[in-house]
Amino acid sequence: MDERVIKGDACVIEGAEWLASYDPRFKAAWEETGPLPLRLKPEGFDQLLNAIIGQQVSVASANAIWARMEGLGLTSEDNIAKATDDELRAAGLSGQKMRYARALAAERIDYEALRAMSSDDVIKTLTKVTGIGQWTAEIYAMFSLGRADVFAHGDLALQEAARILLDLPERPKEKQMRIIAADWSPWRSVAARVLWAYYRVAKAREGIR
Repeated sequence: MDERVIKGDACVIEGAEWLASYDPRFKAAWEETGPLPLRLKPEGFDQLLNAIIGQQVSVASANAIWARMEGLGLTSEDNIAKATDDELRAAGLSGQKMRYARALAAERIDYEALRAMSSDDVIKTLTKVTGIGQWTAEIYAMFSLGRADVFAHGDLALQEAARILLDLPERPKEKQMRIIAADWSPWRSVAARVLWAYYRVAKAREGIR
């Protein structure tokens, strides 16, 4: 695996500078957003479990459930595999999320081996697991593995930010977003950072809360 890996703020700045020189619209967006977040996260089972917990609930609810999971020691593969329905329900998991958590635990992913895989293979490996979709796998590759050239094509905020920045007639769907984002290689994950930051700026400017 010889893909570029983001290891610190200098890498994000390098990517943003490349994007700014490639497309003046990115330069303008970066000037509006100011410094971009690094957003790197740890690797491992608990990161994907946390992502599953956060699906289709508010951030506050996800944080509350995760705090209970941590308090009950339910953040490891072994403990999830051994936990009863009552124990998982007490932590706040729905029946569907119990199934997803157990599927992830049963998969016994070799997280260290993911580092040596291409980003495409990482995403293929993760999306084989029940409950892990394309978006979650892309986010893991971007932020837990630090891959510089991955993009969350189905992310609605990225799609809307791209619409505003590129002055498109409508929000691009995932298939179109893949075509658009291909132009931002080899720094697509930095393009995502710019667009997420730009989304907040643009929506605040429009007065949308």
